[in-house]
Amino acid sequence: MAHSRTVAVLGPIPRDHIVTHNGETFDKYGCVLYTVAALSSLMKPDDRICPVVHVRRQDEDAIKAQLSAFPNVDVTGIRSDNDRGDVVELNYVAHNSRVERQSGFMSPILPQDIEFVLDADAFVCVPITDYEVGQSTLAYIKEHSSAKVLLDAHGPTNTLTRGGERFLRLWVERDAWLPYVDILKMNLEEAGCSWFPYREDVDGSGGKPMTAQEMPNFAEHCLRHGVRAVCITLDEQGCVVYHLDEAGDMRQDFVPRIHVENVVDTTGCGDSFAAGMAFGYLEHDDFVMAARYGNAMGAQRCAGSALDVYRTLAETQRQIEQAYGPAVGAITTQLA
Repeated sequence: MAHSRTVAVLGPIPRDHIVTHNGETFDKYGCVLYTVAALSSLMKPDDRICPVVHVRRQDEDAIKAQLSAFPNVDVTGIRSDNDRGDVVELNYVAHNSRVERQSGFMSPILPQDIEFVLDADAFVCVPITDYEVGQSTLAYIKEHSSAKVLLDAHGPTNTLTRGGERFLRLWVERDAWLPYVDILKMNLEEAGCSWFPYREDVDGSGGKPMTAQEMPNFAEHCLRHGVRAVCITLDEQGCVVYHLDEAGDMRQDFVPRIHVENVVDTTGCGDSFAAGMAFGYLEHDDFVMAARYGNAMGAQRCAGSALDVYRTLAETQRQIEQAYGPAVGAITTQLA
């Protein structure tokens, strides 16, 4: 019988004010809440999911009440000692493009905050701003735990102005982080902020999405600096996963998306993808299968606006089989 698992989820649970591309308005909690809900639907009742979050005192009871709906969630790491938590406004100008402003700022997650969960099988880190889950915290995990670490690059590639406006930033200290990350997950814009060879065409207009020609070079750089897999989400095209095979050669696996008939709200899709990818890797020890679970949880998330959109493990496995077939591999290319 398989042993029970523990997964820690590090990041904020912001109080989000959301205006969708359809003009609908929502006020709700997000980020880590989506990751936890997605994991809860996939994991067994005797598994343990441990969010590690700093929140405002005025939000603590409401957040814990929402988490109480998931019996395999341990709320030990939800803390309001500092009375600081994220408050974010998200205004969608298209279904996957938004303007962001942050007016509340959670305390950073430090090594002492994760002491109680160092026995975890995986740490899923989904920060939204560059200070929330720092390099020193990841280094502490690697030094004191055998857990796999998934990092969503949304955190280290986003920063704040003095007025709270959120902007992309170059992740110039990237190489100091890579040895402490097993799976690096990002979208094209975040990837573009993480790869900065000298370019004569830089015009100061802001970061641009990574091109298909740049992706393999960037991924190989990360893999040669300690990362085990790089996953770049490609919006409606699904995602691509880079990893090394047993011979040490880099492979790229394109994993097509899972179609969603009616996209309702894409907030939290990346957080849900991270949950699926972490679970899929723990379950199958395979990066392509992990990406398929990521696509499935992201697809489930955008099909509705509530936390009850996530399917059971059996239902998710059927969804994956319907999308990819029972034995159909990804389109794989071996790269020198």
